[in-house]
Amino acid sequence: MSAELAEAGRALAAAGLVTAFGHVSARTTGDRLLMTPPVPLGTLGPATRYAEVPLAGTDLPPGTPREAWIHVEIARARPGVRAICRAQPPVATALASAGVAILPLHGQGSFLGPEVPVLDDAVLVRDRARGRALAECLGEAPALIMRGNGAVTVGASVGEAVALMWVLEASARMNATAAASGTPVPLTPAEQRAWRAVRSELSGRIWSYLRESS
Repeated sequence: MSAELAEAGRALAAAGLVTAFGHVSARTTGDRLLMTPPVPLGTLGPATRYAEVPLAGTDLPPGTPREAWIHVEIARARPGVRAICRAQPPVATALASAGVAILPLHGQGSFLGPEVPVLDDAVLVRDRARGRALAECLGEAPALIMRGNGAVTVGASVGEAVALMWVLEASARMNATAAASGTPVPLTPAEQRAWRAVRSELSGRIWSYLRESS
Protein backbone atom coordinates (compact mmCIF):
# COMPACT_ATOMS: atom_id res chain seq x y z
CA MET A 1 0.00 0.00 0.00
CA SER A 2 2.88 2.42 0.69
CA ALA A 3 4.10 1.91 -2.88
CA GLU A 4 0.67 2.89 -4.19
CA LEU A 5 0.65 6.03 -2.04
CA ALA A 6 4.05 6.96 -3.45
CA GLU A 7 2.74 6.44 -7.00
CA ALA A 8 -0.26 8.62 -6.15
CA GLY A 9 1.96 11.42 -4.89
CA ARG A 10 4.16 11.39 -7.96
CA ALA A 11 1.15 11.25 -10.29
CA LEU A 12 -0.52 14.22 -8.60
CA ALA A 13 2.70 16.24 -8.77
CA ALA A 14 3.28 15.39 -12.43
CA ALA A 15 -0.29 16.45 -13.26
CA GLY A 16 0.22 19.83 -11.54
CA LEU A 17 -2.39 19.07 -8.87
CA VAL A 18 0.01 19.44 -5.93
CA THR A 19 3.21 21.38 -5.32
CA ALA A 20 4.64 21.78 -1.82
CA PHE A 21 1.41 20.64 -0.16
CA GLY A 22 -1.08 17.79 -0.43
CA HIS A 23 -1.62 14.36 1.09
CA VAL A 24 -3.17 10.99 0.34
CA SER A 25 -4.41 8.29 2.70
CA ALA A 26 -5.61 4.71 2.37
CA ARG A 27 -7.67 2.67 4.81
CA THR A 28 -5.67 -0.29 6.11
CA THR A 29 -8.36 -1.65 8.45
CA GLY A 30 -11.77 -0.46 9.52
CA ASP A 31 -10.31 1.98 12.02
CA ARG A 32 -6.89 3.00 10.69
CA LEU A 33 -5.45 4.98 7.79
CA LEU A 34 -1.99 4.87 6.24
CA MET A 35 -1.03 8.43 5.32
CA THR A 36 1.61 10.29 3.38
CA PRO A 37 3.96 12.48 5.47
CA PRO A 38 4.05 16.31 5.32
CA VAL A 39 6.52 16.52 2.45
CA PRO A 40 6.07 17.42 -1.24
CA LEU A 41 4.20 14.47 -2.74
CA GLY A 42 6.44 14.36 -5.79
CA THR A 43 9.36 13.34 -3.54
CA LEU A 44 7.77 10.17 -2.17
CA GLY A 45 9.84 7.05 -2.74
CA PRO A 46 10.91 3.64 -1.36
CA ALA A 47 12.53 5.16 1.74
CA THR A 48 9.50 7.26 2.72
CA ARG A 49 7.94 6.50 6.08
CA TYR A 50 4.15 6.59 6.32
CA ALA A 51 2.21 7.15 9.53
CA GLU A 52 -0.67 4.96 10.64
CA VAL A 53 -3.51 7.13 11.90
CA PRO A 54 -6.17 5.66 14.24
CA LEU A 55 -9.65 7.03 13.58
CA ALA A 56 -10.54 7.02 17.27
CA GLY A 57 -7.46 8.89 18.47
CA THR A 58 -7.67 12.27 20.17
CA ASP A 59 -4.32 13.45 18.76
CA LEU A 60 -2.50 12.96 15.49
CA PRO A 61 0.54 10.68 15.58
CA PRO A 62 4.00 12.05 14.71
CA GLY A 63 4.78 12.24 11.01
CA THR A 64 1.30 13.20 9.83
CA PRO A 65 0.17 16.45 8.19
CA ARG A 66 -1.79 18.69 10.56
CA GLU A 67 -4.70 18.52 8.11
CA ALA A 68 -4.96 14.77 8.70
CA TRP A 69 -8.24 15.55 10.50
CA ILE A 70 -9.77 15.85 7.02
CA HIS A 71 -8.99 12.19 6.35
CA VAL A 72 -9.92 11.01 9.83
CA GLU A 73 -13.36 12.59 9.84
CA ILE A 74 -14.23 11.57 6.28
CA ALA A 75 -13.18 7.98 7.01
CA ARG A 76 -15.22 7.98 10.23
CA ALA A 77 -18.32 9.31 8.45
CA ARG A 78 -18.04 7.05 5.39
CA PRO A 79 -16.89 3.48 6.12
CA GLY A 80 -17.05 2.60 2.43
CA VAL A 81 -14.37 5.13 1.47
CA ARG A 82 -11.02 3.38 1.06
CA ALA A 83 -8.84 6.33 0.03
CA ILE A 84 -8.78 10.12 0.34
CA CYS A 85 -6.86 12.64 -1.73
CA ARG A 86 -6.16 16.26 -0.74
CA ALA A 87 -4.72 18.50 -3.46
CA GLN A 88 -4.71 22.04 -4.86
CA PRO A 89 -6.27 21.93 -8.35
CA PRO A 90 -5.83 25.56 -9.47
CA VAL A 91 -8.82 26.05 -11.78
CA ALA A 92 -11.28 24.28 -9.47
CA THR A 93 -10.07 26.41 -6.56
CA ALA A 94 -10.42 29.59 -8.62
CA LEU A 95 -13.98 28.76 -9.70
CA ALA A 96 -15.04 28.18 -6.10
CA SER A 97 -13.65 31.59 -5.16
CA ALA A 98 -15.58 33.14 -8.04
CA GLY A 99 -18.84 31.42 -7.09
CA VAL A 100 -18.92 29.41 -10.33
CA ALA A 101 -20.44 25.96 -9.86
CA ILE A 102 -18.68 22.93 -11.32
CA LEU A 103 -21.38 21.06 -13.22
CA PRO A 104 -21.17 17.85 -15.31
CA LEU A 105 -20.67 19.31 -18.77
CA HIS A 106 -18.98 16.19 -20.15
CA GLY A 107 -19.23 12.48 -19.43
CA GLN A 108 -16.39 12.14 -16.95
CA GLY A 109 -17.63 15.24 -15.14
CA SER A 110 -20.66 13.15 -14.16
CA PHE A 111 -18.38 11.09 -11.90
CA LEU A 112 -18.39 14.06 -9.49
CA GLY A 113 -22.18 14.25 -9.09
CA PRO A 114 -24.73 16.88 -10.18
CA GLU A 115 -22.68 19.72 -8.63
CA VAL A 116 -19.44 19.69 -6.67
CA PRO A 117 -20.09 20.94 -3.11
CA VAL A 118 -18.02 23.84 -1.76
CA LEU A 119 -16.90 24.24 1.85
CA ASP A 120 -17.31 27.97 2.51
CA ASP A 121 -14.48 28.20 5.03
CA ALA A 122 -10.94 29.00 3.89
CA VAL A 123 -9.31 28.34 7.28
CA LEU A 124 -6.91 25.38 7.35
CA VAL A 125 -8.61 22.24 8.64
CA ARG A 126 -6.32 21.51 11.58
CA ASP A 127 -8.72 20.30 14.24
CA ARG A 128 -11.38 17.62 14.58
CA ALA A 129 -14.30 20.07 14.59
CA ARG A 130 -13.34 21.56 11.23
CA GLY A 131 -12.65 18.09 9.87
CA ARG A 132 -16.12 17.02 10.92
CA ALA A 133 -17.67 20.10 9.28
CA LEU A 134 -15.85 19.28 6.06
CA ALA A 135 -17.06 15.67 6.15
CA GLU A 136 -20.62 16.86 6.67
CA CYS A 137 -20.35 19.24 3.71
CA LEU A 138 -18.95 16.44 1.54
CA GLY A 139 -21.84 14.17 2.50
CA GLU A 140 -22.04 11.26 0.06
CA ALA A 141 -20.34 13.18 -2.77
CA PRO A 142 -17.03 11.99 -4.26
CA ALA A 143 -15.44 15.45 -4.32
CA LEU A 144 -15.46 18.75 -2.47
CA ILE A 145 -13.78 22.11 -3.05
CA MET A 146 -12.51 24.11 -0.10
CA ARG A 147 -12.95 27.81 -0.86
CA GLY A 148 -9.49 29.32 -1.18
CA ASN A 149 -7.86 26.07 -0.11
CA GLY A 150 -7.91 23.33 -2.75
CA ALA A 151 -10.03 20.21 -2.87
CA VAL A 152 -10.66 16.70 -1.56
CA THR A 153 -11.69 13.57 -3.45
CA VAL A 154 -12.55 10.10 -2.14
CA GLY A 155 -12.69 6.70 -3.73
CA ALA A 156 -12.90 2.96 -3.38
CA SER A 157 -9.14 2.84 -3.99
CA VAL A 158 -6.14 5.15 -4.05
CA GLY A 159 -6.24 5.11 -7.83
CA GLU A 160 -9.88 6.16 -7.96
CA ALA A 161 -9.39 9.02 -5.49
CA VAL A 162 -6.46 10.35 -7.55
CA ALA A 163 -8.31 9.87 -10.84
CA LEU A 164 -11.27 11.85 -9.50
CA MET A 165 -8.97 14.73 -8.52
CA TRP A 166 -7.73 14.81 -12.12
CA VAL A 167 -11.34 14.67 -13.39
CA LEU A 168 -12.28 17.52 -11.02
CA GLU A 169 -9.65 19.81 -12.51
CA ALA A 170 -10.53 18.77 -16.07
CA SER A 171 -14.20 19.48 -15.37
CA ALA A 172 -13.28 22.84 -13.81
CA ARG A 173 -11.39 23.88 -16.94
CA MET A 174 -14.38 22.93 -19.07
CA ASN A 175 -16.77 24.85 -16.82
CA ALA A 176 -14.50 27.92 -16.91
CA THR A 177 -14.37 27.84 -20.71
CA ALA A 178 -18.11 27.28 -21.04
CA ALA A 179 -18.98 30.05 -18.57
CA ALA A 180 -16.74 32.49 -20.44
CA SER A 181 -18.29 31.53 -23.78
CA GLY A 182 -21.99 31.31 -22.97
CA THR A 183 -24.41 29.49 -20.70
CA PRO A 184 -23.15 26.06 -19.55
CA VAL A 185 -25.69 23.28 -20.06
CA PRO A 186 -25.04 20.18 -17.92
CA LEU A 187 -25.72 16.65 -19.06
CA THR A 188 -29.24 15.42 -18.36
CA PRO A 189 -29.82 13.33 -15.21
CA ALA A 190 -30.19 10.21 -17.38
CA GLU A 191 -26.92 10.93 -19.19
CA GLN A 192 -25.17 11.50 -15.88
CA ARG A 193 -26.44 8.19 -14.50
CA ALA A 194 -25.20 6.35 -17.60
CA TRP A 195 -21.71 7.78 -17.15
CA ARG A 196 -21.62 7.15 -13.41
CA ALA A 197 -22.38 3.49 -14.10
CA VAL A 198 -18.94 3.14 -15.75
CA ARG A 199 -17.03 5.35 -13.28
CA SER A 200 -15.03 2.50 -11.77
CA GLU A 201 -13.91 1.20 -15.15
CA LEU A 202 -12.92 4.57 -16.58
CA SER A 203 -11.32 5.77 -13.35
CA GLY A 204 -9.02 2.77 -13.58
CA ARG A 205 -7.93 3.83 -17.06
CA ILE A 206 -7.32 7.39 -15.89
CA TRP A 207 -5.23 6.08 -12.99
CA SER A 208 -3.15 3.99 -15.42
CA TYR A 209 -2.62 7.05 -17.60
CA LEU A 210 -1.56 9.20 -14.64
CA ARG A 211 0.87 6.55 -13.39
CA GLU A 212 2.45 6.22 -16.81
CA SER A 213 2.71 9.99 -17.17
CA SER A 214 4.46 10.58 -13.85
